[in-house]
Amino acid sequence: MKEDVELNRYRDLMKPPEVFEDGFNWRAAAGAAFVGFFMLPASMYLNLFVGGSGVGAAAQWVTVILFAEIARRSLKELKVQEVYVLFFMSGMALSSPFEGLLWQQYLVQSEPMRSMGMAQDIPSWYAPSAAVIGANGRTFFTAGWFWPIMLCSLSLVIGKLDQYGLAYVLYRITNDVEKLPFPMAPVSASGITALTDAKGSKEPWRWRCFSIGGVIGIVFGMIYVGLPAITSQILSKKIELLPIPWVDFTPQTAGVLPATPVNFSFDLGSLIGGMVLPFWAVIGSAIGVLSTFILNPLLHKWGILTTWNPQMRVTDTLYSNNVDFYLSFGIGQTIAIVLISMIQIFGPVLALRKLARAGKAQDKSAAAAEPGIWKKLVTNDPRRGDFSIYAALGIYAFSSTFWIVLSCYLIEGFPWQFFAFYATVYTPLISYATAKLEGIAGQAVSIPYIKEATFILSGYQGVKIWFAPAPIPNYGEATVGFRVMELTGTKLKSVIKATIVVLPIVVVASLIFSQLLWSMAEIPSAAYPYAQQMWELRAKNTALTYSATSGGTSPFLEAWKWPNFLWGLGTGLGSFGILSFFGLPTLLVFGVVRGLGQNMPCSALLELSGALLGRYYFHRKFGDMWYRYTPVLFAGFACGTGLIAMIAVSVTILIKMMSPLAY
Repeated sequence: MKEDVELNRYRDLMKPPEVFEDGFNWRAAAGAAFVGFFMLPASMYLNLFVGGSGVGAAAQWVTVILFAEIARRSLKELKVQEVYVLFFMSGMALSSPFEGLLWQQYLVQSEPMRSMGMAQDIPSWYAPSAAVIGANGRTFFTAGWFWPIMLCSLSLVIGKLDQYGLAYVLYRITNDVEKLPFPMAPVSASGITALTDAKGSKEPWRWRCFSIGGVIGIVFGMIYVGLPAITSQILSKKIELLPIPWVDFTPQTAGVLPATPVNFSFDLGSLIGGMVLPFWAVIGSAIGVLSTFILNPLLHKWGILTTWNPQMRVTDTLYSNNVDFYLSFGIGQTIAIVLISMIQIFGPVLALRKLARAGKAQDKSAAAAEPGIWKKLVTNDPRRGDFSIYAALGIYAFSSTFWIVLSCYLIEGFPWQFFAFYATVYTPLISYATAKLEGIAGQAVSIPYIKEATFILSGYQGVKIWFAPAPIPNYGEATVGFRVMELTGTKLKSVIKATIVVLPIVVVASLIFSQLLWSMAEIPSAAYPYAQQMWELRAKNTALTYSATSGGTSPFLEAWKWPNFLWGLGTGLGSFGILSFFGLPTLLVFGVVRGLGQNMPCSALLELSGALLGRYYFHRKFGDMWYRYTPVLFAGFACGTGLIAMIAVSVTILIKMMSPLAY
């Protein structure tokens, strides 16, 4: 296969150091406590307020920059490895396990679940009934929440152990054997390096870029997050200069673009993110979004998108289109991406073996070199502190078996055979495809509704099975973290020790602040704009899916249409074939599928603008150094935004806590 110049450029953005060190010490332990009790509430609040995965990254950078500055003013310098461990612990703590309890209390009380007659069938070990919640009020500290909290805590412990299982094996394959670039890994690694380059640096541009990004993030955060969050507590009506999470144009454009979701986000992070992501992936995503502006009106005209009506908002439009067409079409497209990934991974190996069997001398010599690839896979690098991939596979086997046994205990008649299939076939394949895509384009892939199809085919009747702790995670995304660890020269034992220290802190802090946020206001409500907009759509899609095994008429089964699935599959494979034939970047295919898959169009214009500005203005101005500048700039922006968010949530919590007091 020919080398992709753009992929090689991203692979060369940052090289791992020659020396690896242990970054865990008492300062890291202090950082764990700081993250759990100061940064975690800010991250949880922002996820409910503005949404977006960048919130967690922003809070991570706030933690890292604060500790780096404290150390510097104490005449100490943090090593790169120490900064990475702080960054790792921040990410671990900010993925709050008990934040899911907030969703669980909403789901059991939601109108979609009640209207479909399924709310009363939700098991008590997942969430207490709506009647129990109503009687006890907005609190998790009751007997009804004991088993959900215990199950959540157990899931956290086993889940963290599982990160050193299949995810680690996939990292060794995609990074050590296939040498994939992992374009998003330098975003984190460059920011970490920048924080240790402030004094006597051989590359002082890192700190300048980080500072510029930080100032931009602070200014934007004050306008986008700080102003509405604080004024909503001290004024009768909040001041919101930029709509959160977006402005919805769907009802206004219904006459021109029927059945087409149209909204726009003012999140500046999307603009900078467009500069960081591979150019052709962003272009493909924009093409996919623009295609829906043509395709959806045609589908409506042809009588396919029939559920939509002109009064629908963007979330309602997405839901109705999903039922009418995109559920089946999107699954077909995603399976096409998986097949493409498998072809790219296994195609050269199969071709090599075929030629070897033909008896050609040069091909035999090439085939003889093939075992060297697998030898490299099982050979540990002592500098990084690698451990055996056989031990990692053992961890994966243990975790999968544990969840299957637990599910059999919780659910009578649990179809364990299907979940054994997941653990042995589906999960490794989809995780490998995701790791491949993360390594190439910084994107994740998943096959939607494969679990749902299995539940339906199993013949199980009832809602309880949907809440089973089934072994169906996607480990591909975790490979990026291992790549960042390598780029910073951090030994693996550092993150293992950090995990052991952070786990109890996360459990305690997450539960406390979940309770605090729920007691401040109903979730979702106007106090949390993003949750108010998106959780209703999420509940509708959830109820639609669960109806497949509830008995009687199933809206989910009615929504599934094989012709639409085949169109999606054919579109994905056909696009890849055309691009490959003309020698165009295959990253374009992944981007098109991402944009055409019924995602929110709100950020597409900003991402496209960022990609075009970076490619045709800043790259011409700064040359190839621009590709090194952007990850550090983005990291600084996330830090600045997160700093303002932390201040805003602190003020909000203080005002909420003082408001009941009588003076």
